[in-house]
Amino acid sequence: MAREWSDLFIVDGAGGSAAAEPEPVVEEKRVGRFRRLREHLRKTRQALGAEIQATLFEELTDETWERLEEALIYADVGARTTAGVVEQLEREATAGGIAGGEALRDRLVELLAEIARAGDDRIDLRPKPTVILMAGVNGTGKTTTTGKLAHHLSRELGAAVVMVAADTYRAAAVEQLGMWAQRAGARFVAGAERADPGSVAYEGVAIAMRERADVVIVDTAGRLHTQNDLMGELAKVRRVIGKQIPDAPHETLLTVDATTGQNGLRQAQLFSEAIAISGLVLTKLDGTAKGGIALAIAHELGIPVKLIGVGEQLEDLRPFEPSEFARALVS
Repeated sequence: MAREWSDLFIVDGAGGSAAAEPEPVVEEKRVGRFRRLREHLRKTRQALGAEIQATLFEELTDETWERLEEALIYADVGARTTAGVVEQLEREATAGGIAGGEALRDRLVELLAEIARAGDDRIDLRPKPTVILMAGVNGTGKTTTTGKLAHHLSRELGAAVVMVAADTYRAAAVEQLGMWAQRAGARFVAGAERADPGSVAYEGVAIAMRERADVVIVDTAGRLHTQNDLMGELAKVRRVIGKQIPDAPHETLLTVDATTGQNGLRQAQLFSEAIAISGLVLTKLDGTAKGGIALAIAHELGIPVKLIGVGEQLEDLRPFEPSEFARALVS
């Protein structure tokens, strides 16, 4: 069922965790979250659903596989990933391992969940402070994600968080992050307008070290993956952080707008070539029929999806759980 925030974070006895809730309450919350996720993935599921339901024949034919392949590609699972899934299903069906109908759908869910798993999809909070660098293209919801993540770290773990506004180009972004910091009870660090982003990041990390904070989240300016000068600036921010703390940033999360479909795959590829991306945050899944892009990125690039955004509410940022996602996508 639904993954808990406590499953996402690796901790080592510091920061504290929320008091355990009775099992029936936890189960009720999980069921509620799955229902909410399923509703938010409605556009993708409807795009897939009509074709998938049409393929659930008891007799599997060439037309079955063609229609299933078309449905998966339409949902932006990606041509290469789709081909692998359909070939596997066809091979198992030929060998007598699966029949049509519900058995085909159940096996499809299993395969999609397997594909969605890539690398370690947890966030290691054992380094003190843990430095998380946020990157992404303009308009992907990066600053909002930064604020929501800080709020969950504070609420779920009782972590002391420092939020750094290294986007010095947009006053609105700094103001927005400041509001999130206040909401999360986090320390907020911002520089002057047009200040060097590296210097702001440096100051934020220095304050976190001095004040013995648990986590530092550095929000950087949105940039296109094709803007070489800005990508170089992002790499510089990483180097500045690394000079203060070896192995930092410990997490570099890339936010990708799911509505961009296959272009999101290209963004992830080019960002990962410029800086070491450790995980993805896939946003705006509630507004697209292209939710399959989560599978394409995980499968083709091997970068784990760690968080997904399925709406505007605070609870709509959640840890990514492959089995839950695949089931909500198809069922």
